[in-house]
Amino acid sequence: MSELTSMLNIGKEMERKLISVGIKSSEELIDIGAKDAFLRLKQKYPNVCLVHLYTLEGAIHDIEYNRLSEDTKKELKEFSDFLKR
Repeated sequence: MSELTSMLNIGKEMERKLISVGIKSSEELIDIGAKDAFLRLKQKYPNVCLVHLYTLEGAIHDIEYNRLSEDTKKELKEFSDFLKR
């Protein structure tokens, strides 16, 4: 099992938060997916925002979060907005 901080975009603080919601490795994050991981984080840490979701998606696909496609960003924003309702 690979450490979360071995993934692009995942620093110590994000790793700590992910572990606190039961995601302990990069493999687990990939299996769970960015949306489900974000939902878990949002439930425990209400202040997480859209950038966190982008960060998770980027980490899963091994790209800088600001290089996600516009379509992906739009889809993730819609998901984030849906959770705010």
